[in-house]
Amino acid sequence: MNKRLRIGKKIWKIICLLITVGILCIHAPMTARASEHHLTGETEISTVINPPGTAQTPEELNTLNTANYVTISYNEGNGEVNGALRILLTLTFIALLPTIIIMMTSFTRILVVLHFTRAALNTQTAPPNQVLIGLALILTFFIMQPTITQVYEQALIPYENGEITQEEAIEIGMEPLREFMYPQTQTKDVQMFMDIAQLEWDGETLEDIPNSVLLPSFMVSELRTAFWIGFLIYIPFIVIDMVVASTLMSMGMMMLPPTTISMPFKILLFVLADGWNLVIGNLVRTFY
Repeated sequence: MNKRLRIGKKIWKIICLLITVGILCIHAPMTARASEHHLTGETEISTVINPPGTAQTPEELNTLNTANYVTISYNEGNGEVNGALRILLTLTFIALLPTIIIMMTSFTRILVVLHFTRAALNTQTAPPNQVLIGLALILTFFIMQPTITQVYEQALIPYENGEITQEEAIEIGMEPLREFMYPQTQTKDVQMFMDIAQLEWDGETLEDIPNSVLLPSFMVSELRTAFWIGFLIYIPFIVIDMVVASTLMSMGMMMLPPTTISMPFKILLFVLADGWNLVIGNLVRTFY
């Protein structure tokens, strides 16, 4: 037992030592100095021709002057985002990414329509939720690719090059997203939230709509559009259910559930009509 305790104490000492060394490595100053206050070369005679600060004319500034010591300092990227802070911002963005995808892209409409399609087919869990979400994400990336490219080229690249500040990058990056959301948003939804927020709006100008109003208006409009598309998808399958139920009633098979008989006919109709091509193709076209 004592031997195990001694081994455990040694392991903890090694771990603490590694952590201490890691902290010292992280916080070590990035400063390099070469032969400070020492003469350069192999001679004891100073190589300074003119001491610093003695030049009086532009011609004297252009003359050769050799220093006897060199100091090199690295400012760790002054004016740029620190590496640790950049990691923190990246992790924060990843945590908020699902919310951004749901609220500011075409993901919601696509996913709701796909769920309506599965419910209309009455196939329960086929295709499963993972497949529907994956398909919705792929279609969302396809639809949002031009917008993402604009955000990358207009906001991210200039910010990385130091041409704009962080606030300017956020403002510029929001513009392509706002231009995508506004055509998909109905005017009455925007007007409703503007009235609730007690703000004035002329009914046409996008610049007068704050993000706090545009985002909920876009979500409400997306849900309304998705439910309309779902209703249109349901109509042919309801007809099949009615025909099958009437046939069973006329044959006296009232104890047989109509959905059990109608589901194969729904799948057959959906396959023969190339339903996935029609649903997904027309769904994507609603954003153009």
